[in-house]
Amino acid sequence: MKVLVRRRSLKRILLGVQWLFLSAAVLLLGYYGFVTVDAWAFEQRENRALERLLNNQATPRPPAVASNGVIGRIDIQRLGLSVIVVEGISAKILRRGAGHIPGTALPGQPGNAGISAHRDTFFRPLRNIKQNDVITLTTMLGEYRYRVVSTRIVEPNDVAVLEPSGHEILTLVTCYPFYFVGSAPDRFIVRAERIT
Repeated sequence: MKVLVRRRSLKRILLGVQWLFLSAAVLLLGYYGFVTVDAWAFEQRENRALERLLNNQATPRPPAVASNGVIGRIDIQRLGLSVIVVEGISAKILRRGAGHIPGTALPGQPGNAGISAHRDTFFRPLRNIKQNDVITLTTMLGEYRYRVVSTRIVEPNDVAVLEPSGHEILTLVTCYPFYFVGSAPDRFIVRAERIT
């Protein structure tokens, strides 16, 4: 009889653990669904707003950054990459799109414009980028085209890749390796020069 009681309590514990794992899985799937839908809705809404601003430029000189923080859209046609670029690199911004790194030049200005996004969402296609690929950055001030000149892997604290330049440079930053689980130990850098 004592053996029977122990078996029942073990069954009860295992059933409780099973329900705990099932609940955790449902919560994680729900969170993933929320993040995915939120990013998709943000991209759709901001793309429409950007197109409206581009088509209706009533002001003689529109601002470089929209009132909602949108700078523009980055496209790499060969990779099928298209993402809205917003000022800043907070967790919320990078969850929804790409972020312009504060302190770097804006697109179209002399200097080094830095843009960052997550490797497991918007910048995942960068794993296939090649030298001479064309990156198009559409802003309210115009469309800027850049040609990829190099890629490299650096440590996270190597901020020399963002140093100002006398030329118009675009630097894309994402974590590396692309398929690493957890916080990636390095950064993947794409350097591109403006096509005049």
